[in-house]
Amino acid sequence: MQWKNRTYCGEVSGEQAGAAVVLMGWVDAVRDHGNLLFIHLRDIRGIVQVVFNPQTGADLYLEATRLKEEYVVEIEGVVHLREPGTENPNLATGRVEVYASRLRLFARSRTLPFQISEKAMVFGEELKSSPESVDEELRLQYRYLDLRRPTVQARFIQRYRIIRCIRDFLDERGFVEIETPFLTRSTPEGARDFLVPSRTHQGKFYALPQSPQLFKQLLMVGGMDRYFQIARCFRDEDLRPNRQPEFTQLDLEASFIDEEFIYEMLEELTCRIFAVGAIDLPRPFPRMTYAEAMSRYGSDRPDLRFDMAFEDLTDLFEETGYAIFRRIRDEGGLIKGFCVKGAADLLSKNILQNEYALKLVPAFGGKGMTWMKVAGGRLESNIVQFFSPEEQAGLVARFQAAEGDVLMLIADTDRDLAHKVLAALRLHVAQRLDRIPQDRFRPLWVTDFPLFEWKEGRLSSQHHPFTMPDRTDFDPRDVEGCLRLNSRAYDLVMNGEELGGGSIRIHDMAVQRKIFEALELSPEEAEGKFGFFLNALEFGAPPHAGLALGLDRVIAMILKEPNIREIIAFPKNRSAFCPLTRAPAGVDPLQLEELGIGLTGSGGGAKDSAAAQSSKAAVRSERISTGEVRHVARLARLKIDDTEVRAFQKDLNAVLEHFETLQELDTRDVEPMSHVLDLKNVWREDVPREGKEIEPLLQNAPMREADYFKVPKILEG
Repeated sequence: MQWKNRTYCGEVSGEQAGAAVVLMGWVDAVRDHGNLLFIHLRDIRGIVQVVFNPQTGADLYLEATRLKEEYVVEIEGVVHLREPGTENPNLATGRVEVYASRLRLFARSRTLPFQISEKAMVFGEELKSSPESVDEELRLQYRYLDLRRPTVQARFIQRYRIIRCIRDFLDERGFVEIETPFLTRSTPEGARDFLVPSRTHQGKFYALPQSPQLFKQLLMVGGMDRYFQIARCFRDEDLRPNRQPEFTQLDLEASFIDEEFIYEMLEELTCRIFAVGAIDLPRPFPRMTYAEAMSRYGSDRPDLRFDMAFEDLTDLFEETGYAIFRRIRDEGGLIKGFCVKGAADLLSKNILQNEYALKLVPAFGGKGMTWMKVAGGRLESNIVQFFSPEEQAGLVARFQAAEGDVLMLIADTDRDLAHKVLAALRLHVAQRLDRIPQDRFRPLWVTDFPLFEWKEGRLSSQHHPFTMPDRTDFDPRDVEGCLRLNSRAYDLVMNGEELGGGSIRIHDMAVQRKIFEALELSPEEAEGKFGFFLNALEFGAPPHAGLALGLDRVIAMILKEPNIREIIAFPKNRSAFCPLTRAPAGVDPLQLEELGIGLTGSGGGAKDSAAAQSSKAAVRSERISTGEVRHVARLARLKIDDTEVRAFQKDLNAVLEHFETLQELDTRDVEPMSHVLDLKNVWREDVPREGKEIEPLLQNAPMREADYFKVPKILEG
């Protein structure tokens, strides 16, 4: 193999005209003109056209005619400039071609499950394939083929450059990269741990890290001063479209610093890595408190690429004659809304009332929506007559509304629900009206998060229990006072996504004890969960702080990929399953035996064969989880609590267990049944029922027409 003399396909240039080159790669495409045979040869750096001429080498030409797509070859040849008019502007090497003088076949390829080539051989040809045209499950099943696509490879080259940029920057700032353990102790961090059973300590488990949180703080106690790591993390969370069970984050921690150090350094780092993707971020990044973000945008990760911030209108309706607003205000509720500039012609009365107020807002959890338009210098709506001229003028002034604007208002006694509905409505309207600039990036620091939240009848840490409060003179027994505490935590947000977050950490054991007391965590419980870490705090911990950035999410944003699976080499699918390796899967029962683990409900005992036990283990490992129950409930738009989730899970798994026993029945001599019951048409005749008995039924119809229920269309023509 002539690897020392190799020239990469994408680096062949016109300056090499007349020179001999050695190329190695995959056959991307083949075109046989009879008198000439052309192939595109592809490697990691590009594509070049190779020509086989029967006039100068009949045997070589015959050998080349046997080439097919994705064959792996080595080709020697001479570089030529293409004839004028035959250049291919879609190729970086489109001005040249290589006339082959020797061909060596390394490996053949089977018939492909999908086309890989993304480059037309002739300018103007339609591309054969693109990642978007192939089913994602098929792409993940044959991920090694999908990775051969130039567009896919370009993403991972950019990912490498971004991570290299991070390492170079942090090296400049005096940070040291240190690896922390994968096999560690299970500690509560908000999500479920992936557990790893120990063979040498049977009955005990390691946990894969959700983050290196405690270890990086121990590094600060150890005097390492500035640490970072490109860390692999694992969380057994319920599934979401843009979440993976294993992910990569930039994890860092530094001693003797405060928030300003984090803000200055992370802003510079973020600007540098976005510049790798030719994105220029504005500096300095604005800052917004959690309270302001929730009040103005209903979200702790607001999207600032478009306007439509909320305005509180409650004070405008102190003496309102509109009964609904009066009742909500008297009960301590909230009246709030936003203004959609110049949308009056785009949002008709039918859309605002029948689609948004009656359907969409209730789907978001709201009870309804009030809307108004500015038309002809005054407000128009189906209820505007209930508001006084002073109230209408107040609305126009509060929103600074102009001709053609649309006002959308939500009123509710549940303030949190009102913010949630407004946030969903704001985003929906912006997407519908195409008001979100896709080429704009608006970073933001969200600060001063609440330290505690009320959860399941007790205080709980909103971040983690090692986050420094904004003041330390609090009484841990005063629940209301604790709920008013803010943390010295911060999130980096961009375009409605949380890119990362961190906090100033507690380094004083006296403060840490007060936090544990507020959380009703006894000294014995704290010792059992965090003893090794708490002991370290007793030996002189420096003031320290840190932050973690979700690199998969950040890189996807830089590369403008909406799906993080596109920038992960071997991702799981939306069900946390790997179509390539078929993981998770059952394991050999002997492995479980070595670990001291038994699977419940095996039924067969020692009589079962190893193969049967392995099969049962595989079935049980794929039984329905609570996350799958919640996922189906969300699809069905059902709201179910934890008790109902566990009940559904128990019943569904009982059904699966029952069917597992049925698999063991001998049905070889059982006659198959075509139907248990006689076939019968169960469709009712579409004729109104006679008599008055139909009237009580129709009283419940939201809309009726000629003695029928009138329902929304399911299919549009």
